[in-house]
Formats: sequence, structure tokens, C-alpha cells
Amino acid sequence: MASKYITLPKGISEEVFDAAVKDFRRVLGEASVLTNAEQIAPYTKIMMSVPESNHTPSAAIIAQSVEQIQEILAICNKYKVPIWPISTGKNLGYGSAAPAERGQVVLDLKRMNRILEVDPDLCFALVEPGVTYKQLYDYIHEHNYPLWLSVPASSAIAGPIGNTLDRGVGYTPYGEHFLFACGMEVVLPNGEVLRTGMGSIPKSSTWQVFKWGYGPYLDGIFTQSNYGIVTKLGFWLMPAPPVYKPFAIQYEREDDIVEIVETIRPLRIGNVIPNAVVIAHALYDAPVKAKRSDYVTGPGAITDEAVQRIMKDHKLGAWNVYAALYGTLEQIEVNWKIVTESFGKSGKAKILTEKEANGDPAFEYRAALMRGDMNLTEFRLYNWRGGGGSMWFAPVSQARGSESLKQMAMAKRILGKYGLDYSGEFIVGMRDMHHVIDVLYDRTDPDQMKAGHDCFNELLRTFAAEGYAVYRVNTAFMDTVAHTYGPVQRQVHQTLKKALDPNGIIAPGKSGIR
Repeated sequence: MASKYITLPKGISEEVFDAAVKDFRRVLGEASVLTNAEQIAPYTKIMMSVPESNHTPSAAIIAQSVEQIQEILAICNKYKVPIWPISTGKNLGYGSAAPAERGQVVLDLKRMNRILEVDPDLCFALVEPGVTYKQLYDYIHEHNYPLWLSVPASSAIAGPIGNTLDRGVGYTPYGEHFLFACGMEVVLPNGEVLRTGMGSIPKSSTWQVFKWGYGPYLDGIFTQSNYGIVTKLGFWLMPAPPVYKPFAIQYEREDDIVEIVETIRPLRIGNVIPNAVVIAHALYDAPVKAKRSDYVTGPGAITDEAVQRIMKDHKLGAWNVYAALYGTLEQIEVNWKIVTESFGKSGKAKILTEKEANGDPAFEYRAALMRGDMNLTEFRLYNWRGGGGSMWFAPVSQARGSESLKQMAMAKRILGKYGLDYSGEFIVGMRDMHHVIDVLYDRTDPDQMKAGHDCFNELLRTFAAEGYAVYRVNTAFMDTVAHTYGPVQRQVHQTLKKALDPNGIIAPGKSGIR
């Protein structure tokens, strides 16, 4: 007999699930428990190279308070029903809102969207999971607070809690988002509420200003994990600088990446350039200005000759460096002299300020991100090839030119083998680089689906064999990545899971942890 549900949680009968859904409705109300196909559709859309059916939820439930979450967890423990918590669900290219495993119940926290505090003097915010960057941005501007956000490329539609918990990054000096997090409220699987750091002290006035508290530091175990549900997060905001000077530097050859990184590294470590520098390949910037179909048709990766034509037609370098200076006019004048002298030594660099860029759309959207403004321009990447397929491949490397050249060559070779384009950028931290590559393919084409899947799998395994692990991955490949980190780390993760969540009800499979 056909089930009334699209699918059921693994190992749960329809009779048991009926009882759980009835209890969910008692706690949340009829309208906040979604079970039919039309209601669940927004939670099934993925961009990964696997069938949507692999990640179809059995239901979606929408909570509005900590107390409701506590009651939901009690129900889940009673019936052994697994839930997949999301905040805004805009995890594009990493899994979107869909659960890691078929049949899990999506716990949607979008209605928990209160901005609890913004302190303009100590420069911090405290928010709930459903708060978006756009909501917080508007709040700051409405109150005329001299504060800047650090946002990921998805800015307006994403939220600080979801992005920080997945250890996402932004483009201001506060761009390493978890580094600037300070204090969490977490509902544990047994329903208890933990406030990390100084938040465990009654009437604490230092929860959002001192990270460590007393004893072992716990915040990290609730990032990229399934040990609890974060319901509040504090994080530091950047004081608006008196002067902001964005700039771009273009290089004409791919092997110039060595010089670029060797020049940037001492400037970043020395804090001359204080923000996360982006080194974008021509094909990463091209979708802002061009269409792939204007330069190449048919199967196979785009040719080097076509890339050269795109560069010429749209005034792009093979590599396009985006960075900024922040501070007083005097500080910027001193640091700008250091920057221009450093990049000017070889004569290869073409340096552009806002004046020389003169409204260039690629420059403008990067300049917006580097000051924390709302911007979705980067997602024009999804129109480059079309077809809705996107998986972010994100290995980390040392900030060395030789490392970046090696990684680019490896990625281009593997992508080309499967007929896919290299759309990559390096985001330079202090001593590390996030090498972010968007593996783009057509989900409507079975051959490209297979190519995308096989390509991503080979990228993961080949890079891991060379000592390059990824720091974040989509839900279809979480087990694969977890294996690359070895058995000892996996055992520690699993030990923590069993201790905190013995019934395995929160997000089984997240980061390969069950």
C-alpha cells in the first residue's frame, strides 16, 4: 500500500512516523508541519551530481522558539526520528536545504529571526538562526551604527549563524567568520540548553566580548557537526573605517600566480593588506561580463584560446587580484605606497583603483563584498554553463606560490579530463589559502551528471593523496571527505556523537558523523 508520505525516515514505520508527526503538530501547530510533496518541494532542491531522491526529506517542521526545539527533540528521542536543522537553507553548492540522508525531517529555523542585540560601542551582535545578513545590514543602517558586516558571496540571502557554523568566509578584515564568533547558545540532543564561554554565568555581561570562559573551549565542536542545535550566536562587527580603498591587480599569465602569492603573503602576514585577498581566475570573473556560449559550443572544456579572447574582449587578467585598505587617510597612504612598490617590482602587474576600473562590474561587486555590502553578483557563475549543477571544491593550501600553481594545474587537468571548465579563485588568509573551485555542469544531462560526479570524486581523492584536504563539502561527499582525515579523527568525532546524542537524532551523516 502506498504511504501517505513521500518517504519515511530510515528504520521508522509509517505507524511510528504518524505518531511523531501528530506530536510535532501538537507542539508546532498544523501549519508548521509540512508533509505533502508541494510543501516539501523547497527542501528537496539540490545542485549536486546525485538524484534529488537521495536527499528527499520525509517532512519539514518549522520551530519558533528554544522551548519548541526542546519539545521536538524529546519527540525525536521518543520515536528515534532523525532531524536536519537548517537556518536560512541557502547553502548553495553545498547541499542547499535538503538533508544529508533520505527521510530525515528538516527542522527549519527561519522563523527564529530576532536580532537580540547590536552593541555599537563594543561592536558585536547577538542573533538567532533565521536572521539573514540583509536583515542585520538593514538594522545596522536604520540605527546609524558605524559598523560593517563581513559577508560571504551569498550575502543577502544567507545568515551569520549558518555560514559561521559551516566555517564560511567573507572578504573584510573580519572575513574568517568563526574566528570572530563569540558565545553560542546550543540546545543539546537531550533538550538541555548550553551557553558556551562566559554565557554559562548567570547575568553575564561578557558573553559576547570574551570567547574562552573557563575549562575546555567548546564552541568549535558545534561547527560542521551534529552535536546540538545552535539557537543564538554572538559575533564581532568591524568598526566602519574612516577611509576605504578597494583595488584590483591584473596579471596576464596563469603561471604569474607564483609571483602574486609570493607578493601577497608578507603583506597579509604583516597586516599591510588586512582583508582576505581574492585571486580570481579569468573564468571565475567571466560570467559577470560574458556568456560561455559566445565563445564555445559543444562538449568539452573551454579552450585556452577562448579564454584569451574572453580576457581581451572583457579586460580581464588571467588572474585578477582584489584587495582593499582600511583606516585613516594617513594609514592608507603609507600602506598604498608599500602595496604599489611590492607589486610594481616585476613590471607584470596592472594596478586598478576605482578610478581606473571606472564602473567595471567585476570590480564593483568585489568592492561591495570587501565593505560588507549586500551583493549576489557572484552567482552569475550559475548561468555560465546552465543546467543547475554546482558543487564547490575547496582544498586548502599554504600561502606559497608553488603550492597555488601546483593546485591549479591539478584541478585544470582533472576538470578538463571530464570536459569541465576551471572556474577557480584563491582566498588568501594570513598563512593559508582557500582554493575555491565551482564545478559547474548541467544537471539535466545524464552524461554531465556522471562527469560532474566522477570529476568531483577524483578531485577529492587526488588532492587528498597530495596532502590537500578540503575544509568544507556538499552533503553528497561528506563521508568521502571524512575518510581522508583518517580513522583517529573519525573515532573522536563518533565518540563525542555517542556521548551527546546516543539516539543519533540530530543530522546523522553531517560531516560523516553518525
